[in-house]
Amino acid sequence: MRKFLSAYRLLIAAALTLVSALAHAQLSIEITGAGASRFPVAIPVFENEGSLPRGVTDVVRADLERSGLFSLVDMGLAAFPVTAVPDMASIRGRGADAVLTGSIFQQGDGRFEVRFRLFDTQKQTELGGLSMRMAPAQNRAIGHKIADFVYEKLTGQPGYFSTRIAYVVKSGPNAAPRYELQIADADGMNAATALASREPIISPAWAPDGQRIAYVSFEAKKPVIYVHTLATGQRQVVANFKGSNSAPAWAPDGQRLAVVLTKDGQSQLYVLNADGSGVRRLATSPGIDTEPAWSPDGAWIYFTSDRGGSPQIYRTSSSGGSAQRVSFEGSYNVTPRPSADGTSLAFITRNSGRFQVAIMDLATRQTTILTDSARDESPSFAPNGRMILYATETGGRGVLAAVSSDGRVKQRLSVQAADVREPSWGPQIR
Repeated sequence: MRKFLSAYRLLIAAALTLVSALAHAQLSIEITGAGASRFPVAIPVFENEGSLPRGVTDVVRADLERSGLFSLVDMGLAAFPVTAVPDMASIRGRGADAVLTGSIFQQGDGRFEVRFRLFDTQKQTELGGLSMRMAPAQNRAIGHKIADFVYEKLTGQPGYFSTRIAYVVKSGPNAAPRYELQIADADGMNAATALASREPIISPAWAPDGQRIAYVSFEAKKPVIYVHTLATGQRQVVANFKGSNSAPAWAPDGQRLAVVLTKDGQSQLYVLNADGSGVRRLATSPGIDTEPAWSPDGAWIYFTSDRGGSPQIYRTSSSGGSAQRVSFEGSYNVTPRPSADGTSLAFITRNSGRFQVAIMDLATRQTTILTDSARDESPSFAPNGRMILYATETGGRGVLAAVSSDGRVKQRLSVQAADVREPSWGPQIR
């Protein structure tokens, strides 16, 4: 069975399933489970939406439905203009507890203004609204922002539809594979290739500013850590020491990285600046330490270690010092990833021979297994902590999947005829 260590995970990309080439395809999302109780909401077409080359409300509907928390109430083809208060009693009678109204106004510069308002039909009150300007091609970005607004007003949690995800696609035959680090919207659309290589790419990690990604590339015939600025495509080598350089993890300040190096022997944790300077060993361990992840406040670094004989999760102060064991249930717990609010920890656990995504309440240490698959890896929280993106296998092929933190909402994301791995969910940029 697969090893837990990043040093061993460096070999995963070389053993991916044989697939045919379709590297630029979009991720398709299939909803495989939804919340037990979903909020009924009406998203009618906006007034004058036909003046746009592409619609906005269909993006809003798709986002909300995909979350598994909302059910859509069909209001027909009639537009609900932002300037009028809707007949909330009638809408409530059709089963919707909330309704969104909106209008599109064309501007003289070729741009558009989008205005919308959200109403609670039960209390018959307005929950708020916004006005945004957009270029004709920004329908998806605006739709995601509106969906974020609706999500937050109705759930009390920030939305995540405007965020991006990173992942690695492998295509082509094993004799001549092609690896691509791709960046896409959270719904899998607008996929773009940030890096293409004939050598494996693994462990992408978003900087807190959402503008940079650290990753490990084998293009130099060994694992080297790069920091890649997405807007310019410029890259900088930040760790190319003797041996293995792996598992980059950004500090919350965006100025430092925790990494795993073997330059002084076996895999150990180090901290360095984002430009590669100031290398500092974090701890000295008789075992192999790997897969670091910072706590949201920057005080702790969670990691995987076999120092106790089996792979378990530990944490140590980001300034160094002794380590504390965090996981105690089971003989195999790896890849710790704290939620943005610091209350939960997602990780991979071995359960009856299957590798599954689990979540731990850090206050009570209560653990819940969230998935029923067998080869899960690389969990990554959405910025609001509601969803966890991870890699798994279906039919011998690598796919991405997502599960809600309560295990009720489930999605599967795949690229036709390609192998998808190494997901990382980007930050929410406001």
